[in-house]
Amino acid sequence: MTGAPPASSTDGRTPTALVVEELDDRVVATVHGPATRNAIDAELVDALHELCGRLEREPRPLLLAGGDGVFASGADIRQLRDRRRDDALRGINSGVFDRVAKLPLPTVAAVDGHALGGGAELAYACDFRIATARTRFGNPEAGLGILAAAGASWRLRDLVGEPLAKEVLLAGRVLDAQECLAAHLVTEVVEVADLLPAAHRLLDRVLRNGVLALRLTKLALRMPPGAHPAFDDVAQAVLFETEEKHARMTAFLERRGKREDA
Repeated sequence: MTGAPPASSTDGRTPTALVVEELDDRVVATVHGPATRNAIDAELVDALHELCGRLEREPRPLLLAGGDGVFASGADIRQLRDRRRDDALRGINSGVFDRVAKLPLPTVAAVDGHALGGGAELAYACDFRIATARTRFGNPEAGLGILAAAGASWRLRDLVGEPLAKEVLLAGRVLDAQECLAAHLVTEVVEVADLLPAAHRLLDRVLRNGVLALRLTKLALRMPPGAHPAFDDVAQAVLFETEEKHARMTAFLERRGKREDA
């Protein structure tokens, strides 16, 4: 396990840490910043970049959670208040969230409590979201005189549709767990004690599939409309040549044959 909570920053606050547990077939990362309700600060952004680098070099699924009953309460307002035009153009949060979204293998956000602002955008960047009954999603950035520039203006729209996205982004609507489930923003709502087990169960289902097939399917989902069907044909050509495809299809036919003979 890596990523122990860091020492206090120069202004006396304890930066948000990312506690990482590397398992054989997946990585579990927990946002830990109880003093700031898991605010997304510069230190957390750096830690996410480091984690993404490891998962790009050695692809494994990612389970991303928040500690202390909060997923992430949003960007660190103290740091955000001091950012200027050039900071915005650097895409500090949008860059790392885009990197999370493009990780080679599927990602699951285990969301308990508030996922607001940048915290919501981090969850939107994951492939799946599982929630508890006390989960709340919202993007209150316009109330602070800024916009949700780290993915919500297009990822949330793609996830739940434009009308509901406008309610969240323009009217400040906060979605509770059941509203998120109805809008398919989350795949499941579970008890707090079952949140991490449910996320692991989902990753178990994901990992029943061929790893290269998962990677190429994620790429296919990101391709612009004009890339289809050419990209799909090329990706399928790669998969058709793998030993895994032959082994999995052979095993399928053998299982079916046994059922037919029974």
